[in-house]
Amino acid sequence: MNKSVVFVLAGVIVVSVVLSFGGKFLPHKNTDTGFYTDGMSPAEGTMAPDFTLPVLQGVDGKTLQLSSLKGKAVLVNMWATWCEPCKVELPWLVELQKKYGDQGFVILGVTSKDESSDETILAFAHKMKMNYPILRGNSKIDDLYPSTGLPLSIFVDRSGKVVGRVLGLANEEVMEDATKKALGQNVSVKTNTASAK
Repeated sequence: MNKSVVFVLAGVIVVSVVLSFGGKFLPHKNTDTGFYTDGMSPAEGTMAPDFTLPVLQGVDGKTLQLSSLKGKAVLVNMWATWCEPCKVELPWLVELQKKYGDQGFVILGVTSKDESSDETILAFAHKMKMNYPILRGNSKIDDLYPSTGLPLSIFVDRSGKVVGRVLGLANEEVMEDATKKALGQNVSVKTNTASAK
């Protein structure tokens, strides 16, 4: 067999596998919200799974429990210091916290469980001027909030319900619209350009 035939056959196999899983591992656009998601839990409209994680920066106490923030709009943002799309997104999150923090909006930056040390995370957070709580991720949070890539943003309304889930790098407008939605403000959601990274 020549190389071009092998290449075409390999492509057909890959496409067949993707189609047989129904695109399970690809981001999907929710037609109601306009957000792209990866089709995994927690789904929009469900209660955000509760968790307790170690605090590295931003609030008093050694741990923080998500349910302790009921009554606030929360963005659970899964990120890593080595994630290039995360580095693009982080300044937007800093601005969102500044702009909407006094309205009851809280970002929780949950690090990847693969981060090497607390010192590395804190040095990076200082460099990026992250102005919200930074929590140390672990295997349990990965099970509760599974993802095929980073960053992953889960928007939770004041009642604790998931109102948006964005996988990959979106844009500032999409992130702000999702923040407003979590706060209970009327929003006309624009098309998200997010994709799995």
